Amino acid sequence: MAAMLQPQIILLKEGTDTSQGKAQLVSNINACTAVADVVRTTLGPRGMDKLIHDDKGNVTISNDGATIMKLLDIVHPAAKILVDIAKSQDSEVGDGTTTVVLLAGEFLKEAKPFVEDGVHPQNLIRSFRTACYLAIEKIKELAVSIEGKSLEEKKGLLAKCAATTLSSKLIGGEKEFFASMVVDAVIAIGNDDRLNMIGIKKVPGGNMRDSFLVNGVAFKKTFSYAGFEQQPKKFLNPMILLLNVELELKSEKENAEIRLSDPSQYQSIVDAEWNIIYDKLDKCVKSGAKVVLSRLAIGDLATQYFADRDIFCAGRVTEEDLQRVAAATGGTIQTSVNNIIDEVLGTCEVFEERQVGNERFNIFSGCPSGRTATIVLRGGADQFIEEAERSLHDAIMIVRRALKKSTVVAGGGAIDMEISRYLRQHARTIAGKSQLFINSYAKALEVIPRQLCDNAGFDATDVLNKLRQKHSLPSGEGAPYGVDINTGGIADSFANFVWEPSVVKINAINAATEAACLILSVDETVKNPKSESAQGEAAASAMAGRGRGGGFRGRGRGMRRR
Repeated sequence: MAAMLQPQIILLKEGTDTSQGKAQLVSNINACTAVADVVRTTLGPRGMDKLIHDDKGNVTISNDGATIMKLLDIVHPAAKILVDIAKSQDSEVGDGTTTVVLLAGEFLKEAKPFVEDGVHPQNLIRSFRTACYLAIEKIKELAVSIEGKSLEEKKGLLAKCAATTLSSKLIGGEKEFFASMVVDAVIAIGNDDRLNMIGIKKVPGGNMRDSFLVNGVAFKKTFSYAGFEQQPKKFLNPMILLLNVELELKSEKENAEIRLSDPSQYQSIVDAEWNIIYDKLDKCVKSGAKVVLSRLAIGDLATQYFADRDIFCAGRVTEEDLQRVAAATGGTIQTSVNNIIDEVLGTCEVFEERQVGNERFNIFSGCPSGRTATIVLRGGADQFIEEAERSLHDAIMIVRRALKKSTVVAGGGAIDMEISRYLRQHARTIAGKSQLFINSYAKALEVIPRQLCDNAGFDATDVLNKLRQKHSLPSGEGAPYGVDINTGGIADSFANFVWEPSVVKINAINAATEAACLILSVDETVKNPKSESAQGEAAASAMAGRGRGGGFRGRGRGMRRR
């Protein structure tokens, strides 16, 4: 009787949703699998694209895993982890974003039957971490270094890596053309880590082949005044002056009050304002610069003044472009026109203004420090150019990584099959349950070659059987064999130059395993929404207050309400 009368203990707010135990873990796994299914079809050279239409009416066509994950407004708390690993893969390596989501989804899918059978998640986590460590060691062992090669050879190898990345994108048809362009751009910026030193400018019109690389800086012609057309549009070895100063005639900004007793004195104040601007312009001309760029406006008076003296000027140049011109030409951005010495001026071999499509571009080429490059992209539709820019960003990141950590592995699912074989073999040497868990981890890795086949319309079972057979050869000669997308069979990925930097695979496996372990380790989900009824009441009272506002007019401050 006493037990029945025990009061109920209320810990959490009313309306709190708690779910725990096996059921909610399985529900979290199902949510992550659903997210992985969204990007599943975008993997590989024959991957499909997704068209995403957001609430503002913007349309994005993409098959970049990270872009799709960002645009999907995922609200499920566990599934958000997959969005985060896709973003981290994108910022760390640049490519492999679809791979990382697929792997994490597949690891969880393989763990699900064990969870349902009552295996403790910690046992799974321990085995997955062991398998992850073994897989990464194996990748390092299989990786081939491209160090110590001549520059030309290295360029060729890097272009192969870039082409592998680009083959799965919309611009895959022109991958050789863009791959060499990307390699030249990355080598041009040298050891500079700042990605914004490679500018990508988009000009609608023309076709992809009209895109070109400028070894220097190119930016769209800025807004200009009347005298602009009289300025010369081409210089050889000009001195370049970079300013952060406004060259415009306008009243001085000081809040000064001037009292005049004689109207003729007013003229002297106007003259002083004109003298200030002429003084600034004189100093710019005396510096010997032939090209003057400023982040702020260059007015009509200044434009005409420079045109009369055969000097090119452009105002309102964006901060990013100005920084890149400074890095390329060796100039320094000045905040004043006083004391301009030769050391702060930049120079380049050729400056010209050129028509690209229906835009005019100012192009600085043959820059002395050469630590910058600009890719001008052409194409039909805006969405197409946007996707091309995202694809090039991935390729640029990959080439940078391959330059820094210069080891590559075979792509096309070859490395995944080899690690899978190695882990299965290793699992046989282990006693106990963990043998099954490591086996399931090995099976999950096969999702990459399987999905490559499915997306290309091949018989995945048939191709995987051939791959397993090839990889299990005792001599180890089958290690570089992966899916041949062109014929639907298997082929030596190394010989076919389907390469990817080992850092992509290492990062992907690491991040996917971490995400899977994180989701498996959650045993209770607590949602603490505000009570809906309370929200409704608050909204109703706010509306009523607004409607009755007129009724309280005329009551003095401090009077009590009746």
